[in-house]
Amino acid sequence: MSFVLIRVHSWLNNQMEVAEITLKQRPRLPEWLRVRLPTSDTFARTRALLDELKLHTVCESAKCPNHWECWSKGTATFMIAGDRCTRACRFCAVATAKPFALEADEPARVAEATRRMGLNHVVITAVARDDLPDGGAEHFRRTIEAVRALNHGIVIEVLVPDFNDRDESIDTVLSANPQVFNHNLETVRRLTPSVRHRATYDRSLGVLRKVKAKRGDSVYTKSGLMLGLGEAEEELFQAMEDLRRVGCDILTLGQYLQPTPKHLPVVEFVPPGKFAEYKQVAERMCFVHVASGPLVRSSYHADEFALPPAGPTPW
Repeated sequence: MSFVLIRVHSWLNNQMEVAEITLKQRPRLPEWLRVRLPTSDTFARTRALLDELKLHTVCESAKCPNHWECWSKGTATFMIAGDRCTRACRFCAVATAKPFALEADEPARVAEATRRMGLNHVVITAVARDDLPDGGAEHFRRTIEAVRALNHGIVIEVLVPDFNDRDESIDTVLSANPQVFNHNLETVRRLTPSVRHRATYDRSLGVLRKVKAKRGDSVYTKSGLMLGLGEAEEELFQAMEDLRRVGCDILTLGQYLQPTPKHLPVVEFVPPGKFAEYKQVAERMCFVHVASGPLVRSSYHADEFALPPAGPTPW
């Protein structure tokens, strides 16, 4: 009996330790990061449409804090090539597992969803598919073309993985002529090895550099950084300068939020005033458009960027 009591006592102590660690890893959200749940029936209609067409969204898979708002407005960021990623980035909630085969009719289903939703600007992203020779680039191309065929005049933005820096994969996506080519740097150089899996800081910059070298001002390049992972201001400003030096046109800055206790903890909640300061710094660096705020994500309010006649000249 005493042995059982000791075991129970030990188990309770372990559970208390786990709970204490979890609380330390997931501190209480400040007021500016608390999201109100939707009250409109548009949210339900958006969910029903996505379920009907069997489509994945990064909104759900990545546990985006804005998906309540976006779905309530009848928008969503489509995630193609499945919901299983071949990488295990320590900030991302998308499942890491062996992916299923690509679905040949997925591009048509994405196109139909954008048509029914009446979107003027669509963001299409994907899991990393290192299991495929082209990293899923051809699937991106087919999806872009299917969306454009059903939606005349729509602005198509792609948020792509790094394709392991393969020129042929980058060329495949560019051949479909997306107006915005987004690839996220995610964090500063020093933190990249501990935050991202397989991806590298210089490879991501290289992808953006190649897109500008190949297409110039005919395509807008875009990238995003998460704040609150322990970066110093000087490191953040250096990352912003590095992005401009490879011709990046559009920048997003947002607060990192820990999706589960297994992911990297938040080091700092950056206040809205700081995000406003960083926006001014980025604008002085001549980014064409800057979205900076605690709840900003790569595709959040992406349609607020109105395409100017031509992009800027890279540094």
